Amino acid sequence: MKLTVRDVSEMLDVSEKTVYRWLSDGKLPAYRMSGQYRFSRAEVLEWATANKLNISVGALQEAENPNQPLPTLPEALQAGGIFYRIGGTDVESVLRSVVEVVRLPDEVDREFLLQALLAREQLASTGIGDGIAVPHVRNPIVLHVDKPLVSLCFLERPIDFGALDGQPVQALFTLISPSARAHLHLLSRLSFALRDAEVKALVLRQSVREELFESIRRSSAHLPLPELREVQPANE
Repeated sequence: MKLTVRDVSEMLDVSEKTVYRWLSDGKLPAYRMSGQYRFSRAEVLEWATANKLNISVGALQEAENPNQPLPTLPEALQAGGIFYRIGGTDVESVLRSVVEVVRLPDEVDREFLLQALLAREQLASTGIGDGIAVPHVRNPIVLHVDKPLVSLCFLERPIDFGALDGQPVQALFTLISPSARAHLHLLSRLSFALRDAEVKALVLRQSVREELFESIRRSSAHLPLPELREVQPANE
């Protein structure tokens, strides 16, 4: 979905004047379509997270199209797993190590996944600040996985990811999704969880799996579950 300036102002709870100022300063990612600014919801979520802007629970709900049940962040993290002492000396070698440990169906081409992750990093860093990155592919549906998953990998040594705050990355949440909708759902949930001081502190301390799962479960409990309701067909 391509958002308008008004959509972004409501999503981030700022004035449209503020949105235009960000655009004028070249900060906010946007596209010009027929002379009008349009925005990708995923890119706005990533940008807002990297700049530590608050995103309302209502805005997160709007990111969903609830015609199918989606996993919670704890469920996706349980499916993807938490891994420690991941090696690497630069972005490429770190992502290669991550791809080797991520829990994926046998039919997924891991080399293709690596190249897709690297291509996304070339567009812009997925480092969101405070030593955390969220690597993911630009087009989720190319991976042909059955269900969304999130893998949390702690690095053996911090690596420069080119994050906005200049801090090297030590923790990576890798998102693997079968659809753009599932990707947006998990990205919004992760953004919400990382605003929780306890969750972030445990991540930065590289705490044990049980503590991390419990903290993320507690944080996610404050978000309403997406409702399953009939979706009316769009008018032709």
